[in-house]
Amino acid sequence: MNKIKSLKNLMALGCVASLLAACSSTPNKAPVVERGMSSSNEVYVPPPAPKQVVKPVESARGNYVVKRGDTLYRIALDHGQSYSDLVVWNNLKNPNDIKVDQVLRVAPPEINGAQPVAIASSSSIEVKPLSAGSSGTKMTPKGDKRPYSESNLAELQKPEGSGVAPVKTEVAVVKPQERSAESAADVDAVDWMWPVDGKLLAGFDDKNKGFDIAGRMGQDIFAAGAGKVMYAGSGIRGYGNLVIVKHNNSLLSAYAHNKTILVKEGQSITKGQKIAEMGNSDSDGVKLHFEIRLQGKPVDPSRYLPAR
Repeated sequence: MNKIKSLKNLMALGCVASLLAACSSTPNKAPVVERGMSSSNEVYVPPPAPKQVVKPVESARGNYVVKRGDTLYRIALDHGQSYSDLVVWNNLKNPNDIKVDQVLRVAPPEINGAQPVAIASSSSIEVKPLSAGSSGTKMTPKGDKRPYSESNLAELQKPEGSGVAPVKTEVAVVKPQERSAESAADVDAVDWMWPVDGKLLAGFDDKNKGFDIAGRMGQDIFAAGAGKVMYAGSGIRGYGNLVIVKHNNSLLSAYAHNKTILVKEGQSITKGQKIAEMGNSDSDGVKLHFEIRLQGKPVDPSRYLPAR
């Protein structure tokens, strides 16, 4: 009986131990995922930065940025330059194919951004020999070292002033102030006259940019001053058959709406020479539109034409 009780007690203790072991084991927990956290295999890619739009600027003096509606003829007129010069300066294979934002050179390469340097020619060098024995002139340097010889000793014993005087040269250089003064005088050097006789229809303002002068079809139009034809054609919108005369480095005159053009580009003309016949090309009536431009900008012709 005692053995049976002991066996039952051992079995009861084994059950209790099993229950305690089951209670003390760690339960399986459900995985916890925090919202907003990315998994370890995901990589954050930042959004692309917005592109910056860089607008072209006129980076240097003598350059022009092409705008919508521009033509090479118009650019040449506005800057007081020859159409053919712009073609050469910019190496344009097709002058009619210029693009918006394209940068064009509108000044000669040699003066773009810098003033030309005056170089004295040989004709401007004046040579003036000094008379021998002039006061204050040292003919023999002192303190020089020479090997002993009879000739060197005799030369050192010669009196001062017995040698040949050095030659003094004077170089004439053109100063920048003098050049600018010449340019200012060049502006006033044009001898002006009215290009045609007729009633003044419209004067100078921000829109008209010159004089509109009435006349009859085929009436003679004369050069208002001596110069060189820098343009003769109909490639500039709004001007019809147009003649542009360059008088000097600063001034030019324009004659628009002609019926017939009688001169060619590059031709030298005199004041009062017949250059065209009046018409109504690209105009609402028969008239001459006349402009004077200073450094490419329109100016009031009454400042230059004689009173009448």
